[in-house]
Amino acid sequence: MIRANPPAFSPGTILATPNAMEQLPSHEQQRALARHVAGDWGDCCPEDAEANDAALKNRDRLLSVYHTADQIKFWIITEADRSTTTILLPEDY
Repeated sequence: MIRANPPAFSPGTILATPNAMEQLPSHEQQRALARHVAGDWGDCCPEDAEANDAALKNRDRLLSVYHTADQIKFWIITEADRSTTTILLPEDY
């Protein structure tokens, strides 16, 4: 039996930009979101990963970077107050 990592934080309301909804397959959004909430920051640089680890303790903003199977880069950002988590493409920021 495969077990998912427990959530590292509550993501609040999950949102996605219209561009992300159009370009990203829903199963890839869901898989990345599960990784993000478990504290797997994806393809972000080591410095951003360290900042995210600290942000879990300090309740700062969290940013993860992922790529689809077709190599479309997208971000998942959770606000510092954990009220919302947004899936977006970099050009949507």
